[in-house]
Amino acid sequence: MKEYKKLYINGKWVPSHGTDTVDIVNPSTEEVFATVVLGDEEDVNLAVKAARQSFPSWSATSVEDRVILLTKISEALTARQTEIGDTIAMEMGMPAPWSGMIQAGLPIATFASFSTILANYSFETSMGSTQIVKEPIGVCGFITPWNYPLHQIVGKVAPALAAGCTMVLKPSQLAPLNAFILAEILHEVGVPPGVFNLVSGAGSKVGQAISTHPDIDMVSITGSTQSGIRVAQAGAETVKRTTLELGGKSANILLEDTDFPTAVAKGVSDCLLNSGQTCSALTRMIVPAARQEEVIAIAKTTAESLIVGGAFDAGVYIGPLVDKDQQDSVRGYIHKGIEEGATLVTGGPEQPANLAKGYFVKPTIFADVKPDMTIAREEIFGPVLCIIPYRNEEEAIEIANDSLYGLSGAVWSGDIERAKKVAKQMKTGQVFINGAGFDINAPFGGYKQSGNGRERSKYGLEEFLEIKAIMGHND
Repeated sequence: MKEYKKLYINGKWVPSHGTDTVDIVNPSTEEVFATVVLGDEEDVNLAVKAARQSFPSWSATSVEDRVILLTKISEALTARQTEIGDTIAMEMGMPAPWSGMIQAGLPIATFASFSTILANYSFETSMGSTQIVKEPIGVCGFITPWNYPLHQIVGKVAPALAAGCTMVLKPSQLAPLNAFILAEILHEVGVPPGVFNLVSGAGSKVGQAISTHPDIDMVSITGSTQSGIRVAQAGAETVKRTTLELGGKSANILLEDTDFPTAVAKGVSDCLLNSGQTCSALTRMIVPAARQEEVIAIAKTTAESLIVGGAFDAGVYIGPLVDKDQQDSVRGYIHKGIEEGATLVTGGPEQPANLAKGYFVKPTIFADVKPDMTIAREEIFGPVLCIIPYRNEEEAIEIANDSLYGLSGAVWSGDIERAKKVAKQMKTGQVFINGAGFDINAPFGGYKQSGNGRERSKYGLEEFLEIKAIMGHND
């Protein structure tokens, strides 16, 4: 069993001031396979001090040097891609082949993308007699989740390094091991001491200390909307910039001229990827009422064809949920859907018959879901899809927008211009048309209670920059 007894602060692995530890449990087997030390407020203070001291020199480094470093990090991650993928598969349960491709692959691509973005970014521009200068904001605090653990970490670390910021990271208690691998890589490629600091720990201690620390200039969190609100409230005491990537209940609108076999099958498989533990998952499939029975048949066949099992079992598409609490929560929502009168198409709250151990939930599909039902309004964060019928296009858009959230969305239509017209009416941060692929260079973030700010792309870089106007520089 692996034991992680030290934190990474000021370029060194140092003993934690905190003495508590947490067991890391493999959700496929329910067995402990690692322990990690939990830091405390004193560890955060030391990390922030190191980040503050290293900021003047790091922020003054050349763009060319930072571009080279970002490229080296991407290459070093590539060298350890299988190890990272397998580690995350053990930590949170995504099937290992998918984990290697997605959980390890996306961070590699993200560092590479910011190398290119940085090389082509203008930090100084002229506006008449005024010079506009964009400067790194300072010391950043990062609070990250367990569902795409390294991807969400790198979505903050890569642009912060590119901008010239220094940082303190608190990874999820449930899946922290990948963050330790990243710290090893950043050390090996030569990120200067104090620029990146890792303090594992509980949100109530380490997260709170980061959110309230007077020497942290900016906090970025990916997590639940409730967590984001707490971080924003805490940060407001010192007027920090906060970027929030929070929950979602994203709509997938199928117009009546859609290729239904293709759209429904992709909609189901996309929703159930990572066992539904994706903030941007398309969990509401909004379909023409006259075609609902056809949709149900395709959805049922698709869901039942997907193999459920342990992260290292052959052919598995749907692994376990991350822990017992998450399993219980998702099962509670399934019970709620049945109680409120939705039609259970497939799945249900019971443990899969062939899996005695592990935090598994059957892929579950509900039909005849009404927009005011709990399962249509709240983020379930599990392998549960709601099929919601509509009468006309206007009602479909109304249902899609009738949500506290606005993170992602999709539209399917045989007429691309019609799909674009609908997409522009959806109050959400991104929309996929006719199954378009994920774009690592596109900005990501939400409307409404899905958060504020953007990650990835030049817009993600700009979250870490302050704007200064110097008047009369041409006089």
